[in-house]
Amino acid sequence: MVTREEVEAAYARTSGWVRHTPVAESGSAEPYHLWFKCEYMQHTGSFKARGAFNRLLTAKENGELDPDVGIVVASGGNAGLANAYAAAKLGVPATVFVPESAPANKVHKLYAIGATVIQGGAEYADAYAAAVRFAEEKGAVYCHAYDQPEIVAGAGGVGLELLDELPDVDTILVAVGGGGLIGGIAAATEGRARVVGVEPETVPTLHTALAQGQPVDVPVSGIAADSLGARRIGEIGFGVARRTGVHSVLVSDEDIIQARRSLWENHRIVVEHGAAAAYAALLSGAYKPHDGETVAVILCGANTDPAHF
Repeated sequence: MVTREEVEAAYARTSGWVRHTPVAESGSAEPYHLWFKCEYMQHTGSFKARGAFNRLLTAKENGELDPDVGIVVASGGNAGLANAYAAAKLGVPATVFVPESAPANKVHKLYAIGATVIQGGAEYADAYAAAVRFAEEKGAVYCHAYDQPEIVAGAGGVGLELLDELPDVDTILVAVGGGGLIGGIAAATEGRARVVGVEPETVPTLHTALAQGQPVDVPVSGIAADSLGARRIGEIGFGVARRTGVHSVLVSDEDIIQARRSLWENHRIVVEHGAAAAYAALLSGAYKPHDGETVAVILCGANTDPAHF
């Protein structure tokens, strides 16, 4: 299970490889104080670069990274982009397995980075199974999209930066798919802030796991399935969430669409639907801050197709 100490070590390891993203006050006329952590400005357009660099740099330190074979990852898009980018920076090849549902704009970016892309299967789980087989057969370093200690600890850098710039934050709203981001942030901010996971009603991985006491498979569908479409919450993210008292709230597809539109119309921020889910918790009333509360919304990715905006 990931701890704050592991997050701090990951943050130090990846310093100089990832961006320190800004925290911006919303300026909204609300009875609470609202801030945005603009992680969509990270390399490759999402927080995933943090975990990717930590995973690859750790593998390199341990002598596990074969420069001729490189790495393999299964991803609906963002994790593939991040790991392919990190591999390119470290000078090793990257093979990315993506499901058929992966957005075309993300697949095109994978090719542009120089990755070998293999597309097939209806869901992330199908791409995952194929990537694991590839790693076993070829000896590539497998980079899980969300459920490896290095991946979760790397993502936790978002929480460290937030505490550094907003030390009085009360509540942090985080979109949840496989749980890597919320696990890292909850570990980084343990004892310092309340962390609330926000999920689409159509993919309630954390919500269902908390209710049943363990990760379980859930159906995958909805507007944000391309980035939040994990079939079940990761063991690491779930373990950290239980340890730190993370709560989960659900939002509808329409809530997410409205939140994404509001971020553009009122703040001139463009994000993907998965990232907008965190903000949707506020606009829909799924999470209701008390007067004077300081709330931070993690805007975790912007790999969206402008044609669908």
